[in-house]
Amino acid sequence: MSDYRARFNAEVAFINGGDLRVSDFRLDLPSATVTEAELAELFVRHLGLALVESVDITGFSIIEERHKGSRGTDAVASTTAHVVDLSHTVSAGLVTYPGLPAPVITPHLTREDSRAKYAPGTEFALDVITMIGNTGTYIDSPFHRYEGGTDLSGLELETLVGLRAEVFHLDDVAWGTDAATRGIPASVFFDRDLADSAVLLHTGWDVHFGQPAYAKGSPFLTESGVRHLVDAGVTLVGIDSLNIDDTESGGTRPAHSLLLDAGIHVVEHLTNLGAVPARGARFTAVPPKVADFGTFPVRAFAELPGR
Repeated sequence: MSDYRARFNAEVAFINGGDLRVSDFRLDLPSATVTEAELAELFVRHLGLALVESVDITGFSIIEERHKGSRGTDAVASTTAHVVDLSHTVSAGLVTYPGLPAPVITPHLTREDSRAKYAPGTEFALDVITMIGNTGTYIDSPFHRYEGGTDLSGLELETLVGLRAEVFHLDDVAWGTDAATRGIPASVFFDRDLADSAVLLHTGWDVHFGQPAYAKGSPFLTESGVRHLVDAGVTLVGIDSLNIDDTESGGTRPAHSLLLDAGIHVVEHLTNLGAVPARGARFTAVPPKVADFGTFPVRAFAELPGR
């Protein structure tokens, strides 16, 4: 289903004096049709303006464009929901992060060999997979970064299942080649209440997954962005690029260090975030319950309300 946004200029006058002017503003719409009066109300609600005397809308047009998360403009949801898979498929030879070993899958018991062990017509396959925890779409626990930190077996299910998803669609950003133009700043998050949520960063970098281009020049979360999310009290942060940190600026890892120290889960190498709305979905990413282990692949998915 297509999303629609309004593009317009606006001048707001306040009853206690002063005014506000914006040009070429874009705002999510609940449907493909809206009047100027309805748009004015949506605009005021989105900005949280008070004591408004009048709103003058000019240059108004409706465009087909993905919602970005404007406040107070959500369409009414139906009771029908569906699930979006956000995980890469793990297979033998998969390269997730260059330099790390790829998974090796070997049979322990083949179907052919099992036929001699079971009744006629009954057969099984038992396979062995050897892989590093940082394979495919995976979660980092505090144990990954800190000795004595909570390992996979200690993660509370309440912090992994059905989290309110706040998706930031940044796939239309022209990512540069240096750190200054690849980092996601704190200002991106200023317009939302993120407490107890799963913040999911849709950079669009997942289109390169499994290719050499995935390893170079990927978007990341800046330290200022990390500190804002920690202060906001988020539960989990996920990204669809090579790493939540900048791997090309030395060995510092502020995102991993600060988030995991605060007990905030990190999920890397997500995919298909473009199919998840900015607001309204629920996010789940659960690893196996493994002791003394810091990272492991997850089946990450989003539950979307129907429309």
